[in-house]
Amino acid sequence: MKMRRILSAGVALVLAMSAGLASAQSKPTLNIGYVDGWSDSVATTHVAAEVIKQKLGYDVKLMPVATGIMWQGVATGKLDAMLSAWLPVTHGEYWAKNKDKVVDYGPNFKDAKIGLIVPDYVAVKSIADLKDDAGFKKKIVGIDAGSGVMLKTDEAIKDYGLDYKLQASSGAAMTSELGRAYAKNEPIVVTGWVPHWMFAKWKLRFLDDPKGVYGAAETVNSIGSKELGKKAPEVAAFLKKFSWNSKDEIGEVMLAIQEGAKPEVAAKEWVAKHPERVAQWTAN
Repeated sequence: MKMRRILSAGVALVLAMSAGLASAQSKPTLNIGYVDGWSDSVATTHVAAEVIKQKLGYDVKLMPVATGIMWQGVATGKLDAMLSAWLPVTHGEYWAKNKDKVVDYGPNFKDAKIGLIVPDYVAVKSIADLKDDAGFKKKIVGIDAGSGVMLKTDEAIKDYGLDYKLQASSGAAMTSELGRAYAKNEPIVVTGWVPHWMFAKWKLRFLDDPKGVYGAAETVNSIGSKELGKKAPEVAAFLKKFSWNSKDEIGEVMLAIQEGAKPEVAAKEWVAKHPERVAQWTAN
């Protein structure tokens, strides 16, 4: 009788372990896209991925891609989500093309902004002032071609009648060039955005945009594929709640990465330090 109870308990334990293993194995791996050169995209995506892995039990594969490919990937279902959609202006063209093929889970950051940025020591105040100023060598230092701020800068050059060349590079190359110019107190104008760690490192400001080419404050939204809600309902629910409180909150992660921490390490450390925020995002 005793042996039968032991065997029954053993069978029950094996069945429970098997059920748990089957449940874990039944959850699919999620592919999430981000833009490697954008500090906010890197920080936000890695923190979200860490929460999804730790608290929701899904494996996550992060895919560094260009902006257009990121949108296309989510629209076709090759990517399950992205957390770097600047709306309504910056990625307006991408949204117009893909809005019927994706699901908008709402903002993860509010009061985002793009535009042309200069060091605080330069004299110009407006984009229009660039037309008569030769100190910038008729060059605007940009980021990756095809990104929203680059498309809008092409428009700004035309609308303001600037005889300027827009130099495509990357987010890292842009900040490197900005840093070199800043150290020498030289004029420079770059494409940029907030949230970004460079505002914590240097005294910078946006040039006024009287024509409104770059639009007003925007939001950075989390966008999912049409299939995500069925494929990973807990993740879809999480994306609806996931949002930074302020630029300082996301700035903590961005600055850690900029100072040398690997993104996945910075994300794990932030999640460990802020259990109350994670609990808010993952509450049923």
